[in-house]
Amino acid sequence: MLGPFKVVGPFAKITERAEPRLARSIAVRATLVSSLALVLAAALGQSTLSRYGIPLPDLALAGGLILFLVALRATLLQSAPSSAAGDEVAVPTLNMAITPLALPTIVTPYGVAAVIIFLALSPDLEGRLMIGVILLAIMLLNLIVMLLARHIQRFLGVFLQILGAVLGIVQVALGIRFIDHALKWLWSS
Repeated sequence: MLGPFKVVGPFAKITERAEPRLARSIAVRATLVSSLALVLAAALGQSTLSRYGIPLPDLALAGGLILFLVALRATLLQSAPSSAAGDEVAVPTLNMAITPLALPTIVTPYGVAAVIIFLALSPDLEGRLMIGVILLAIMLLNLIVMLLARHIQRFLGVFLQILGAVLGIVQVALGIRFIDHALKWLWSS
C-alpha cells in the first residue's frame, strides 16, 4: 500500500528525461515529503478519531472499502488500453516530487487509512514505535527503488507488471477481508 513496487513505473516515467542529479533530488524530496505526510496523517487521524468518537470497527470498514475500491479500480485499469495523450512525458521538475509522486503515488488514501487503523489498533507506545520503524523502512525502500528505477525498469519491467497484477488482486482480497472482519466486529458488538 505504501511500498516500492508501485513507485518504479511512475518514477521512471516522471524522470525519463531528467538528468541523473535531478532524478536523485526528486527521489529524495519525494521520500521526505511522503514521510512527513504519513506522520501528519497519522497524527491527524488519531486526533480526529478521538475527537469524533469513531469506533474502530467503523474505521476498519472505511479502510476496507477504500482499499477494495482503489485496488479494484487499479486492477481493472491494468487491462485498459493506454491512451496516446497519457504517453506524453512532461518535462521533469523538482515539484513533481510532491505531486504526483509523493501524493498520491507513494502516500495513497488507502495507505493512510491502513496506517491510521494500525495505529488505532496498537495497544501501547512500543507497538506504535514499531509501526513507525516499519514505515521508515518502507520509505527507505521506496528511496532505494527510485534511485535504481531506470535499471529496475529496464531489466524487470515485464516481471513488475505481472507482480503488479498479482499484488492488485491481493489488495482487492485484503480489502474484502478488512470489510468482512469489520462487519463481523460490528455485528458482535
